[in-house]
Amino acid sequence: MPALLDRHDEALAAVRSMGVDAVALSALDDASLLRLTSLAGELSRAISADAALIAGEVDRRSVGSSGLAQAAGFRTPQELVRSMTGGTKNDAAQAVAVGRIASGSDERAWLAPVGAGVAAGALSSAAAQAIANGLGGTSVPADELGAAASQLCEDAQSLDADTLFQRARAVRDELDEAGIRDRETARREQRSLRFYRRPDGMSRLTWDLDPETAAIVGEVYDRATSPRRGGPRFDSVEATRIADDSRTTEQLASDVFVDLLRAGSDADSSQLLGSGAPTVRVIVTATALADGVGHGRIEGHTDPVSIETVERLACSGGTIAVRFDQHGQPLDVGREQRLFTARQRIALAVRDGGCRWPGCERPPSWTEAHHVDHWARDGGKTDVADGVLLCRHHHLLLHNNHWEIERRPDGLWLTPPEAGGDPMPMRDPAVLGLLSA
Repeated sequence: MPALLDRHDEALAAVRSMGVDAVALSALDDASLLRLTSLAGELSRAISADAALIAGEVDRRSVGSSGLAQAAGFRTPQELVRSMTGGTKNDAAQAVAVGRIASGSDERAWLAPVGAGVAAGALSSAAAQAIANGLGGTSVPADELGAAASQLCEDAQSLDADTLFQRARAVRDELDEAGIRDRETARREQRSLRFYRRPDGMSRLTWDLDPETAAIVGEVYDRATSPRRGGPRFDSVEATRIADDSRTTEQLASDVFVDLLRAGSDADSSQLLGSGAPTVRVIVTATALADGVGHGRIEGHTDPVSIETVERLACSGGTIAVRFDQHGQPLDVGREQRLFTARQRIALAVRDGGCRWPGCERPPSWTEAHHVDHWARDGGKTDVADGVLLCRHHHLLLHNNHWEIERRPDGLWLTPPEAGGDPMPMRDPAVLGLLSA
C-alpha cells in the first residue's frame, strides 16, 4: 500500500480513537471545552484542505470521456467526489474548485497564494473559496489581486470564512472603484417579484430585493416586528401593543404589509408603524459627496453603491450630516442627559453599523446604546464617543454577567468576568472601512 494511503489510514484511526463522547465532554471544565472547540476547528480545516487536494487530482484525471469520473460511471468529477465522500453537491463542488486552485489548474493565476496556503494545510477549503469569490468578478490587474490574495491568506488565520469573504469584498471594491456602479446595476437588474397560487388555496410571494429596495422594505419589517424578535422595545404604547399581540411574528408582518398595500399613499403611517414613512440611510464621507468621486453604502448592506446613487438618494430624501474625525469617531456633546438622543442614535448607527459584539450581525435597528463608561457607576458621559451599539441579547449579557469594555490604543476590548479569561476585541466601527476607502 502506498505511503500516502498508510498515513491517511493512520490519521483516520487516530481520529476514531480519540474517545470523544458526551460523558467525556461533560467532564471538561469550560476552558478545556473551549480549547477542544478550537482544536476541532483546526482539525476540520486541515481535513477540508486535504480533501480539496484529493478532489483536485480527481478532477485532473477526469478530463474527457475516458477520464476517471466517467470511467467510474459518473458524469462529472463533482458527482464522483460526492458519491465517494457522502457529502452534498455544494461540498463536492467546493472541494473540486479549491482543488483546482491548489493544483494550479485554475485559470486565475492571481490565486497562487491561496493554492499554496491550501497545499500547506494553512488555509481551509472554505477560507480559500471565500477569498476566491470575494476578490473575483473584477478587471483589476492580476498582480494587484495576487497581492490582495496574499494579505487575505494572512487575515484568514484570525477570521472565520464569512468574515473573510466580507473582507475580500471590501478589498475588491477598494481596488475596483470604477466597477462599483456596474455591480450595483447588476444587482438592481436581478430584482423581481413573483406570485404563486398553490393547489391548497394558499398563495406565495417571492420577492428578490436589491439593496436600495431592501433598505426600505427592511425598515418597515423591523418596525413592525422588532419588539417581537428580540430587538429594542422602545418606550411607547405602540411597541408594547406589538409585543403583546397574539399573532405570530410572521402573521403580524403579513398583516402589516397587507394593511400598507390596502391603504396605499393615503395611509397615516403613524397608525401602522409609529414613526412615519421609511427612509433609506446612506453612509458617505463629506469629501466624496462634495467632490462627486468615490462611493457610499446603504446602512445595513456591505456592498457599496456608486456616488451617483448617493447623490440621487440625497436629492430625493435629504441628508443628515454626521461629522467624524480621522479615527471614525463622531464628534458630540456631554453629560446633560442620560439617554442618547435620536440624532446621537443616527451617529452611532452610521459609525458602528450594528451590534459591536464579536461575531454578532444584528443591524442598528435591533440595538441599544450602551455607555462604555457606565453612567451611574463611572460618571460616563452621553457622548457618541462614549457610546457603543449592542443588541439586546449582548447588552443584557454584558450587564448581567459583568463583562467590561476596555479602551485600548487599537480599539475597544471585552474583558470576560472569569479571572484569567482572554479579552476579545470588539468589532471595528463599520465607518472605518468607508473612511479609509
